[in-house]
Amino acid sequence: MTQRRFATLDVFTEEPLAGNPLAVVLDAEGLDDAAMQTIAREFNLSETVFVLPPEQPRHRARLRIFTPLSELPFAGHPTIGTAVLLALRDRATHRGENQADATAFGLEETIGVVPCVVETGKGMGRARFKVPSLPVFAGEGLEASTLASMLGLKPEDIGYFRHKASRHGTGEPFTFVPLASREALDRAKLDTAAFDRAHEAGKTGALYLYTPDPAPTGRRYQARMFAPHRGIPEDPATGSAAAAFAGVLMQFERLGDGAHDVIIRQGYAMGRPSEIGLQVMVEGGTLRSAEISGAAVLISEGKLLV
Repeated sequence: MTQRRFATLDVFTEEPLAGNPLAVVLDAEGLDDAAMQTIAREFNLSETVFVLPPEQPRHRARLRIFTPLSELPFAGHPTIGTAVLLALRDRATHRGENQADATAFGLEETIGVVPCVVETGKGMGRARFKVPSLPVFAGEGLEASTLASMLGLKPEDIGYFRHKASRHGTGEPFTFVPLASREALDRAKLDTAAFDRAHEAGKTGALYLYTPDPAPTGRRYQARMFAPHRGIPEDPATGSAAAAFAGVLMQFERLGDGAHDVIIRQGYAMGRPSEIGLQVMVEGGTLRSAEISGAAVLISEGKLLV
């Protein structure tokens, strides 16, 4: 019987038992695809990460990321959480667990190498990374009436200002659904049968609902994400969708050249409040880079007997 170390963290939060839970299996060598998928299903969190030795020694680790149903080439909250966990372990090994520290390293994911910068404290940390692949426009979204029916809303709840449904992604595209109010966002309830029909017809992917946050300063949004086809009825925080949201902003907002800082709050409807930082860099009217940031808190450590 093999013993494999694991940890769980709450990601995109500074508070335990909030944010998006993540499982990280640290000793993943020798596990095949089927075993990783089975373990991810056992944890039954939105994502489980398996840490492997890097293919290039200059990088910190190679990651494989699984939802309960499938593998992902890249995901934001697993990247943030695993970066914080590895930095905490490195600091405990080399400098003492009570000493604050900062470090930088690359994580190898299926999408490519993700450069991370991490600042750690006792039992928690904050990480940021540049999105390895900029978002790509994948087409218009479904009609407002169709989306409204799928979400238990009214057609007039869909869209605001110049914003309308669209599809963007750094991998598998999300369908971004702008809502006219926070009240509509809270009221949305996914009809999974209608979603399944649209998904099987290739008309939609994971649904990402967003609306402007009424906060008095800054560019802020509230969001919810549904991906039942990935085994995720609703996600408390979705870093890959936040990365793709940079494409939404470029399409519907008048972003001038320079850096634009965005805060996305997610998970409030689930009682798992999360906060995702997105920085968009625009040069010559073109999106040049996007960066995701957030905090993570260590929750548990143990051993898998598999």
